Amino acid sequence: MTKIRIMLQITIVTAAALIGSPAAQAGKGEITIGLNNWSENIAVSNMWKILLEERGYDVTLTSAGKAVIYSGVAGGSLDMGLEVWMPKTDKEFYERFQDNLELHDAWYRGTGLGLVVPDYVDVDSINGLNAHKGEFVRNGKPSIVGIDPGSALMGLTEKAIRKYDLDFKLIGSSGPGMTAALDRAITRKKPVVVTLWNPHWAFADYDLKYLDDPMGVYGKGENILWMTRPDFGRKHPKILEWMNAWEMNDQQVGSLMGTIRESKTAHAGAKKWIDAHRDLVDSWFQG
Repeated sequence: MTKIRIMLQITIVTAAALIGSPAAQAGKGEITIGLNNWSENIAVSNMWKILLEERGYDVTLTSAGKAVIYSGVAGGSLDMGLEVWMPKTDKEFYERFQDNLELHDAWYRGTGLGLVVPDYVDVDSINGLNAHKGEFVRNGKPSIVGIDPGSALMGLTEKAIRKYDLDFKLIGSSGPGMTAALDRAITRKKPVVVTLWNPHWAFADYDLKYLDDPMGVYGKGENILWMTRPDFGRKHPKILEWMNAWEMNDQQVGSLMGTIRESKTAHAGAKKWIDAHRDLVDSWFQG
């Protein structure tokens, strides 16, 4: 066998071995995911960035508020958003943009959201807050520490303040800002009331309780779905198939968020978690 023929066979074998590898699959398209600054959204968005990049896609995470993500998906500047709380929390956003986006399968079922306090606080219901308002004073006013202004949870909390006639101010912050305030209060064992939801790592790190909501302002348990621009499924049917097979429970989402919190970056934490849970993530790509 000549040297040229040997080199040719080596080249053919090498090329065949590379077929199907992430590097060989590059160039399948660019995907832009809207990322809002909530712990579970940061977690699953970074997870899907890695999983899609492993399959040859170029994925960009674009940070924005919830309203901007909806308008971006509806307008086509974003391909997808991974956090749509239905049927109540995101109802207003969805109804505003539903003609220009597509809603897909739930990846998490049985959420919770509302007003939360440390379990040592002697209040169990929202309608009991006014009787203890002096314990929750911040900057001279009884206060609820919230998240991003304009988010659905903040809108529901403004409604709760009106419905329960609470003599409280709602402080706009961010997800990390709210959890920092929660951590400071718990460290000092001081009363604090915050807007919170699950899945969230805070319920694993602290002893917390939801305040009862007898008027049902925050609704019952919901599901988290994902959305895309209308033509996305036609252009990327495999991604649609894979992501509609995606489902996680509270323990799985919690461990993903926990791994990210313990890592230097969200990307590094998501990669570490994926490597430790290959059986689970591979099951989403069986079709």
